Amino acid sequence: MIDLLSIARTEASGGDLFREISSLFESTDVRPDGYPEAVVWKGGNHDQKINPVTHSLTDAYALIGTLAAIDVLGLPFYAIPMWAQYRHDTKLAALSWFGNMQSTSIKWSTAGDAYVNDSNGNKVVVLGKSGNAPLRTQAGVYCNVRPYGPITVVRSMPCLPYSQDKSKFGINDKGVIHSEMNTPGVQMAYSNRLFLKMVHETGHLGRVAMKPTQAMEDGINAGLHSWMIKGTKFEVGRKYAVDPYEEHKESIDKIINLLPDNFKDGMENWGGKIDQHISDTNYGLLVWDLIEKRNTIVLTTDLDGDRLTDLLADISDPLRTYGGIIAKHLGKDVNISDLWSEMGYVTGNGRDMTSVMYRMDGPPIHEQTLGSADAMLLRLLDGDESMGGIKKPYDPRIHFVLIRDAYIDANPDNKDLIEWLDNCLGIFDEIYKGQRPRFLDGYKSLKSAIKPWTGN
Repeated sequence: MIDLLSIARTEASGGDLFREISSLFESTDVRPDGYPEAVVWKGGNHDQKINPVTHSLTDAYALIGTLAAIDVLGLPFYAIPMWAQYRHDTKLAALSWFGNMQSTSIKWSTAGDAYVNDSNGNKVVVLGKSGNAPLRTQAGVYCNVRPYGPITVVRSMPCLPYSQDKSKFGINDKGVIHSEMNTPGVQMAYSNRLFLKMVHETGHLGRVAMKPTQAMEDGINAGLHSWMIKGTKFEVGRKYAVDPYEEHKESIDKIINLLPDNFKDGMENWGGKIDQHISDTNYGLLVWDLIEKRNTIVLTTDLDGDRLTDLLADISDPLRTYGGIIAKHLGKDVNISDLWSEMGYVTGNGRDMTSVMYRMDGPPIHEQTLGSADAMLLRLLDGDESMGGIKKPYDPRIHFVLIRDAYIDANPDNKDLIEWLDNCLGIFDEIYKGQRPRFLDGYKSLKSAIKPWTGN
């Protein structure tokens, strides 16, 4: 058993977390491309039968939840230290190490507003904030894909209409804020191609969420989309009034000239139904898609994509609550959660929404966010996870779901592994059904009930 409580206390007190974590693992000769100085640990049963996955060891429950899950499962893995203090101490080099590991990886969103110690022992905000934006840039991420219920959002990255470069950021004497617009066209082209490939292969409705009428960057993005579907078999229903490729042809051709010559090879045979919408419209459309169970794939930029996935994560609870209000008004006593499932809806509260980042070079990075992980960890350290019964202990299921997805992605043909992972998830659900156990009690129960992977 790993002393998870000791690790949590070390992190919370600003102790030597690196020493404590490094004592759990072995060093390895594996290094990310171009970073011989990188710190990379290994653990689990490296039996050469399955491809390992790389874990980022970040903060709070993302850290101790990962440590618990990898200890329970015993799968072969690599690990890179990436908690807030270590990211700060390495001047974000740890992000480059993780982003350039040539293996399928798991990244947890990190503490964006954490205080850390500077070289003089003063409290400062962690360098790079959450580290998400620099990690995506350094890892060559061009999009992430987030499926939830019938809807999948293809979110182009970085494509951020806000600054990542402090030298370009400022406020003038009238209080007007300026930052450079960061929308790399090559990444947008790759995201667009993945979106079209998914529409073609699934037969789902494709929606394009851009704002070419008001945002120049989206005019370029929508123009790339227009160029991409020329010469294909895609049928466009709702169309932009002006062809953004023709409107921005000179600028878009500069991006096209940077793409490989074979970029569109085979796309002449791709087809499907696509609707082009102003980005704002998609918020209402996706609610209808969810209600009507319409299988939909949406292409969007990073900022709007973030809003759309938040909508998908948050909308089901209000819909269920409203359904319960109607049922009560009609004099019906129903369990609305059971009714939701009986009607064929599968979305929960967004905590089970998975996300996969695709890189220009290298296998994908599976990612997840823990919104209130720091507050939950404080409750654990205070000895009252439930706060007198008003809260539930932390639910680590998402760690096992994310690990399952990543290992299947890295080992898609290993039927024994897939069966074993599904069985482990079944054991987890049996332990956690009903009243959720305290985090450390659940860890002990999982350790007792799950036989670690041996490959036999």
